[in-house]
Amino acid sequence: MISLLLTSVVLVVTELIYFRLADLWNIIDKPNERSSHTHMTLRGGGIIFPIAAVFFFAMSSFTYTWFILGLIIISVISFWDDMKPLSTTVRLVTHLLAVLFMFHQLGLFSESILLILILLILCVGIINAYNFMDGINGITGGYSFVILGSLAWVNHFYVSFVVPELLGMILVSLLVFNFFNFRTKAKCFAGDVGSVSIAYITLFVLGILMLKTQDPSWICFLVVYGVDSVLTIIHRILLKENITKPHRKHLYQLLVNELKLSHVLVALIYALVQLIIIICYLLCRLWGAWVVWSYIGIVIFLLVCLYCMAIRKWFHLHPLS
Repeated sequence: MISLLLTSVVLVVTELIYFRLADLWNIIDKPNERSSHTHMTLRGGGIIFPIAAVFFFAMSSFTYTWFILGLIIISVISFWDDMKPLSTTVRLVTHLLAVLFMFHQLGLFSESILLILILLILCVGIINAYNFMDGINGITGGYSFVILGSLAWVNHFYVSFVVPELLGMILVSLLVFNFFNFRTKAKCFAGDVGSVSIAYITLFVLGILMLKTQDPSWICFLVVYGVDSVLTIIHRILLKENITKPHRKHLYQLLVNELKLSHVLVALIYALVQLIIIICYLLCRLWGAWVVWSYIGIVIFLLVCLYCMAIRKWFHLHPLS
């Protein structure tokens, strides 16, 4: 408890120092026609996520070395991208390398090459989808807090699978970040360094849990982001758009930009829907695997229906359609 309190103080001070540096170095997100915000805001506030993980690493006698090394690599490149945009190739190669370090930490290199390739593509895709979902105040911090908070509950009450201090310190960093971001007028945005690093951390923790329980159904913890991201990609392909280019066609962007709902409200909706799904998932585990997978199928079906109904009803309001 004392270490978490000390960490929270250090992270608050670190964040405030970063604000000064970001202002000095002009690391600022300027609104454009693709943005969901209207004010210039400091970018890269999520830098405290990897910093918190490094604190854990130092205080835990260097636990999860390969994971931390991959996190540092992917965070440094993402922060560089926040300061000066890098090519897609550089980002992709870095993500692949970092995920391979994660796989080494998880002991996956004993599996078949085909499985490793599939998981590599899936993990890089999830990291980038998580990054693309970071477009309004509070959504990354709120959604991530629900997932990692739920994983901390699972780790404490259901099955011990990860060093609890790692989750504790990341949750503290999310609380600090949310204080500055989860508000109507955000003091800072997560930036690529924040969204990419928290996605990497989340994937690592989920990966440990899946391997510990030999159960891939825990991916349900990411189902809200997953459905929104996949269906948005399909929608953009149907519109013959370049899916690697920035856009405002995610459902959450439609709710904010076209229906004029507040950032905070939409972020809360995404986080609460995911929390309800997780709670029901954990209850379904009491009745066995067939109930769990049936539940996941029903959840995906309902989310797909909600997405399609919303797009059908409101997408015509989109000015760039």
